[in-house]
Amino acid sequence: METYNFSIKTDKRTELIDITKIIDDFIFKSPDTAGLCLIYSPHTTTGIIINEAYDPDVAFDINIFLNNLVPKNNNYRHSEGNSDAHIKAAIIGNSRMISYFDNKLNLGRWEGIFLCEFDGPRQRNINLLLI
Repeated sequence: METYNFSIKTDKRTELIDITKIIDDFIFKSPDTAGLCLIYSPHTTTGIIINEAYDPDVAFDINIFLNNLVPKNNNYRHSEGNSDAHIKAAIIGNSRMISYFDNKLNLGRWEGIFLCEFDGPRQRNINLLLI
C-alpha cells in the first residue's frame, strides 16, 4: 500500500474543484502499475465525486442544484451556521474508490474527480491510498 496527501485551497463557499490531474500525477509515479485508489477528504463539510470534467458547466450545475436542494438558511439547529454544508456532504459522501491500470486512472472519456467544497473558503486535505 502507498499513501499520498495533498492540500487544496478553496476560494468560494460552495464549489467543485477538479483534482483529477493531481491524482493522476501521483498514480503515474507509483511503483504499482495497477490497483485501487481510495480518495478521501477528512472533512465533514466536503465531498468527493466522479463526474463529467470536459464541460465545466456540469460542475456548475451540480453545485447550483445542491445549493437549491439544501439551502443555506432553513431554520437548522446546528449553531455554527453550516448545517447545509454537513447535509450536502452526507448526501454526496467524502470518498470514492477507482481502479487504475498502467499507472493511469480508469476514468471514462469525459470523467474527472472533484472535491466538493460546501463550507469554504478553506484549506482542505485529500488523502489517497493505493491498494
